[in-house]
This record gives sequence, C-alpha cells and structure tokens, in this order.
Amino acid sequence: MKFISQAFLLLVAVTLLTTGCTVSPPKNQDNICEIFREKDDWYDDAADARENWNSPIPVMMAIMHQESRFKQKAKPPRTKILGFIPGPRPSSAYGYSQAKDGTWDWYMRSSGNYGADRDDFEDAIDFVGWYNNTSRKQSRIKTNDTYHLYLAYHEGHGGFNRRTFKKKPWLTKVAKKVSARSRRYAAQLAKCEEELKGPWWQFW
Repeated sequence: MKFISQAFLLLVAVTLLTTGCTVSPPKNQDNICEIFREKDDWYDDAADARENWNSPIPVMMAIMHQESRFKQKAKPPRTKILGFIPGPRPSSAYGYSQAKDGTWDWYMRSSGNYGADRDDFEDAIDFVGWYNNTSRKQSRIKTNDTYHLYLAYHEGHGGFNRRTFKKKPWLTKVAKKVSARSRRYAAQLAKCEEELKGPWWQFW
C-alpha cells in the first residue's frame, strides 16, 4: 500500500512538472505587438530567424498562426473510425510549425540545427524561415509573397510547382486569410518594433 501511494505521488509530481513546462498560447493573437510583449523572448527569436533566412517576421508569424494557433504541442486531430472511434492521426505534423517528421529532419540536416525541437518556439520559427527561403529557391516565390509561400508550405515544393492548389479552392481561401493576417501583422509591427528591440543599453 505504501509503494502504491509513493508511486501515485510520483505520477502526480511528473504530471505537474510536465504541465508546468508547457507554454500557453498568446492571449491576443490578432496583434503581433501584443504577442511579442507577452512572450518577451519571441521577438528576438523571430528577428534571428529573419536574419538567418531573409524571411519577414509578419510572414513567418502569420504562417505559424494558421498552422498551430501558437500551440506548443499542436497535433492534427485524430481520424474517426466508424464515425466515433478515435483513429490514427493523418500525419506526423507536430508543434508550433506543424512540421512533419521527414521535413523536420531535412531542416536539421540543411540548417545544421541538429537537436532542434518542434515544440521550441525558437527552433520552430527558424524552421518556418528556412522553409520560406527554400520556397524562394525551389519555387521562385518572393520573400514577402505570403499567399504563395503558404501554398508552398502546405503543398510542399513539388506540389506547389505542379499547382496542385488550383484544385483546392478551400486551400486558396485559407492562403488569402494568411496573407491578410501577414499584412495586418506588418502594419502593427511597424509601430512597435523599435520598442521591442529595447534600449541600446540593455546589451551592455
């Protein structure tokens, strides 16, 4: 009985520890300034990704919002067997960026960011920037063309180059929403970015 009690307490402690490590999504996801004020290290991570891959912050953040709503451990919903029995998930997509296993492995090899985690914002935003940069090279998409960058993100470069999205009106509708959010984020960030960079003396 004593062993069971100790085991139960250990299980509770592990559960609490795991829960405590989960980062909650930003409260106001419609305002990029509020996102970065609440998550005060996210701006620096996004700025680093911009520098690494020449991908605008509003573009990366709009794509991430669409993919996961900034949920750290997001996964695709399970399929249903017979309409009600939980089945397997449709893909291995996971984390902030919803990157699949194979694509994440490709990112780590290509970027040299070995050990990167999909549920770490810094790694996830860097992944989105890397993917957008790859889309620029492989699909000739401009760095600020959120609409087509999102389509390439969703369909993969092969699918995008074959224009598979033309048979998916629902997807082009989503891409338009992502593009509109990117424009809103850009207008907001222009008003607060100097504040987010912080005073020059903080680096001394």
